[in-house]
Amino acid sequence: MLRVFSFLIILFTSLPLYPQELNSKVQINTEKLQSSESLIFEEMQNSIEQFLNNKIWTEDKFQSEERINCNFIINILNEPSSNLYEATVQIVSSRPIFNSSYESILFNHGDREWVFEYLPSQNIEFTENGFNDNLTSLISFYAFIIIGIDYDSFEKLGGDESFQKAWKILNESQNSGYKGWDQFGSKQNRYWICENFINPEFRPVREAIYNYHLSGLDTFYSNPEESRDVVFNNLKEINKVNSKNFNSSIINIFINAKSDEITNIFKKASLSVKRSAYNVLIELSPSNSDLFNKILE
Repeated sequence: MLRVFSFLIILFTSLPLYPQELNSKVQINTEKLQSSESLIFEEMQNSIEQFLNNKIWTEDKFQSEERINCNFIINILNEPSSNLYEATVQIVSSRPIFNSSYESILFNHGDREWVFEYLPSQNIEFTENGFNDNLTSLISFYAFIIIGIDYDSFEKLGGDESFQKAWKILNESQNSGYKGWDQFGSKQNRYWICENFINPEFRPVREAIYNYHLSGLDTFYSNPEESRDVVFNNLKEINKVNSKNFNSSIINIFINAKSDEITNIFKKASLSVKRSAYNVLIELSPSNSDLFNKILE
């Protein structure tokens, strides 16, 4: 699947297409470690970044400027034994909005259960059949989640194949002994993220995310009032699912990525639309009430 903007570019140019999908930046912080050898972490950072950016994750081709922007901020907390690391990670991905320089956040997620081994000069390699080492599985899992969410924003249910690949990694990692891969932990862990994206019960959320971007954000600069209505209607669709599945991972992912953006969209709406949007948003995410109050100011 080529992203939608490719069609416009290809019509007028003969720019080369590339198989790599991700344009990733990796940052590793070691401030929590009492002592650390900077060289191993520089090597780790470069290895992870090169793996993300050089691996071919799908069969699709991208213009170089269309590659999916994403950031991995890995905070090393502890080294309980030689070459074994406990960490947290914050992962953010975004996609461009048509007719603007604006990048809309699609995924903004923190995972507090990263435990992995990394050996000096380790070559990170992914194989689709069987469990890789946990670092490779973690990175590859989130690569497919990032791609799946991005594809969902350009094509209705376009991320299906990527989510299924993430699910396969998850299943092959469940007997590894590492946390975050099974259904018995946090409802926001890797298991529930992927489960929600492949669960038919949450399909209306994925379809609403597609409409939110293609008929809401991508048309916003040419027709803000109509686009705002599209955003509002799709928030209502998401809230219908939320009423039966409160605090689900997929809806939290949407809110974590979009809460600031949605607030700004409705701050310039009419008073009646502001109030209607506020009421839906408070049901979707009561914990963001302070932010959503700005809509009514």
